[in-house]
Amino acid sequence: MNHVEEKINELKKQTDFYIQEIKQKVEKIMVSDQVSVISYFTASFNISYILDDESICLGTYHIRNLGNQPITNPSILIKLPENSPFSFSGRYVNEHFATELKATGSWERFNDQSSKDEFWLKPVGKTAIEPNETLSFSNFQIKWAHNLSYSGSIVGVTYCDQFKEGITVLNPINLNGISPAQEDIYE
Repeated sequence: MNHVEEKINELKKQTDFYIQEIKQKVEKIMVSDQVSVISYFTASFNISYILDDESICLGTYHIRNLGNQPITNPSILIKLPENSPFSFSGRYVNEHFATELKATGSWERFNDQSSKDEFWLKPVGKTAIEPNETLSFSNFQIKWAHNLSYSGSIVGVTYCDQFKEGITVLNPINLNGISPAQEDIYE
């Protein structure tokens, strides 16, 4: 009987030790200031092969805070290839617009409006992305004609106070095709 009691006490001490060790590890996880963010595109396409029709990509740019700390002062860059046949449009206001047009939930373009290749955008009235929150720039459009061959990648980069060098989207939008006139050459 003594031997059984000794074994039980030994197992109890071992269990108490393991419980204490688990508590310490959980506290370390909960205390750590982990900053983690991903960004990605979702998109749908309507590609026309009729010579005079336009093709279109409807997209949304998402920023997801996977960490346990807020992401502050987020902004994005959507970059089209230089000298490409792609044109970009979306729901944003320019920085010189009247304040009443800059509603919370909208986005503001803060680079040179004459640039057709780079679109620097920041959310209006939103200075932080909380943990497990997603911020999205919705329903932008990229259009192009099929009368010319086209090829290029639409790239996105997320910037914030925590990642001043930026984080590139996980999935750039890659577009390429051959015009009907050039298809005849290859047949």
